Amino acid sequence: MLIRIVRMHFTEAGVEEFLEIFNAHKTAIRNFPGCSHLQLLKDAEDPNCYTTLSHWDKPESLEAYRKSELFGKVWGRVKTLFSERTQAFSLDKFIDVNA
Repeated sequence: MLIRIVRMHFTEAGVEEFLEIFNAHKTAIRNFPGCSHLQLLKDAEDPNCYTTLSHWDKPESLEAYRKSELFGKVWGRVKTLFSERTQAFSLDKFIDVNA
């Protein structure tokens, strides 16, 4: 499993539009082939900072999503709302103490 974390800082005016975009597309993203989990997290101290956490069955599934029309449609709108550079990380599940 691949875990993808994307931390985004928005302009104050961009937050509401981002949330509208996310809510309109979250089901389609979550149901994209290979995606098994999707969360939106809000920073505890910065009200303009949000992070997505998604789980993908394999790197190729994430790459297929990133090349999809859905991603282009969502990311094309969202990236115009940033106040600073986005941070993105792909991680392999390593140790699960709940297993």
